[in-house]
Amino acid sequence: MTTTFTLVQLRYFAEVARLEHMTAAAAELNVTQSTLSSAIAQLERELGVELFTRIPRRGLRLTPAGVALLTRSAAFLEDADLLARAVQSSGATLSGEISVGLYAPLAPFQVPAILHRFEQQFPDVAVTFVEGDQGTLQEALYDGRCEIALMYDLGVDERFERTVIDRVPPHVIVSEQHPLVRAGRTTAGLADFAEEPLILLNLPHTSGYYLSLFRQLGITPKVRHVSLGYETVRSFVARGHGYSVLNQWVDHGMTYSGSRVCPIRLTDQLPPTEVSLVRRRGLAPTKKALAFAQVCTDLFAEHAHTSRESIETNGIPR
Repeated sequence: MTTTFTLVQLRYFAEVARLEHMTAAAAELNVTQSTLSSAIAQLERELGVELFTRIPRRGLRLTPAGVALLTRSAAFLEDADLLARAVQSSGATLSGEISVGLYAPLAPFQVPAILHRFEQQFPDVAVTFVEGDQGTLQEALYDGRCEIALMYDLGVDERFERTVIDRVPPHVIVSEQHPLVRAGRTTAGLADFAEEPLILLNLPHTSGYYLSLFRQLGITPKVRHVSLGYETVRSFVARGHGYSVLNQWVDHGMTYSGSRVCPIRLTDQLPPTEVSLVRRRGLAPTKKALAFAQVCTDLFAEHAHTSRESIETNGIPR
């Protein structure tokens, strides 16, 4: 049986899904609420499913069928826009919006440069971000709140496709007063810290990765403090409360506490963390998502080359 829903109905549906409120969506689309309600009802009849759950005094929520339609229609609507622009002008470029997921501790390191380059290359595309931990980003990808995410490949399940764009080895940070720093050492093994207090970055999946490094070496770390904040961990270390194991490196070493941390490159053979571009499996990426992925890939490749030169020259880990 052939369905006969229209592009207008799909666009109306996408706007209602974004705002989760019929009146607000009608105002945004500059149509009457009755027109919008009628279009959504007709779309539901054509598809034979309920797309929204009506919650009194709170607005609308997508049903599972609504989530599926929203995620699958994004590329379809973009292709329709591109088709129209291709007919109207052979010089059409990417435009519209893209929502990108960002793993919170990773976001400050490369994302400002990525955004700068992307906006230079695609000035007509507006980028918005969903920032969170690994679990939050997976759910945002699955329910369509973002279409691509830059995150660690930790605990990413089979609902998603992953493209690795960087591998970041673990290293230790200590305070400037640490005996290793005073001795002029820049390398050590994890066993050298076995009796010292550990300040653990305790985000979902991340803490499990760090603790697994100790297990691989048969070491039981003495966890002193745990924190959800990357900069909190660094500040605790800078003030001499212990050491920490991290992946992303801040070149200047300065912390919010006003004191510095110093890097110690690990001599142990330990698995790096993989930085990946992640998207929902089975959904064709939009052209904007492909463009964003290419900018990320290019910048991470440039960063990796620069970092290797820095390590060879200064012994500084990423």
